[in-house]
Amino acid sequence: MTATVPEPRTAAALAARRRGTDAALVRVRDAITRLRREKAQVSIAAVARRANVSRTFLYDHPEARATIAAAMTETGERRAQLLADQDQEGEAIWRERALNAEDGLKAAHAEILAQRTRIGELLGQVRDLESEWTQGAVQRITTENTTLKQRVRQLTADNRTLDERLKAARSNLRFQDRRVADLEAQLLDPPVGK
Repeated sequence: MTATVPEPRTAAALAARRRGTDAALVRVRDAITRLRREKAQVSIAAVARRANVSRTFLYDHPEARATIAAAMTETGERRAQLLADQDQEGEAIWRERALNAEDGLKAAHAEILAQRTRIGELLGQVRDLESEWTQGAVQRITTENTTLKQRVRQLTADNRTLDERLKAARSNLRFQDRRVADLEAQLLDPPVGK
């Protein structure tokens, strides 16, 4: 048993589908316009995202496919011209950079030469100083330095010990001063009952 759809419903459904398709085509054109304005690359995926349609819709509808192909061709031509202009500008920029790099390289070579000369002079001075000292003299000075360090450590320890003794002596002196003051006070004020 097959059911037949009445004619008015079919016409209404087709009209609704046509309106949806027309609305989608308008969104596709708007999306292409926005992509051009933003100077973004026009591609099937970008248009589908922007127009909120499926890629299948774009491939299935010849008008949408033709509109995108024309936009991609136009964008490609513009992009080729833009790339040519950028190449010329880039070449001029790179030429300027190369000249700046050459100047910087010359300055760096001059600085390196000056530094090498200074290093050579300083190494000569070090050799002159080293030649004045024999190995025995260096050994003797090292031994004396070690002995002096030990003596400094010993004197520091002795100083610390003497410091502690001085503090103890001062403390005893204060105690003795108080004791003498108490005894003097007792001598001056004899106890009253005797």
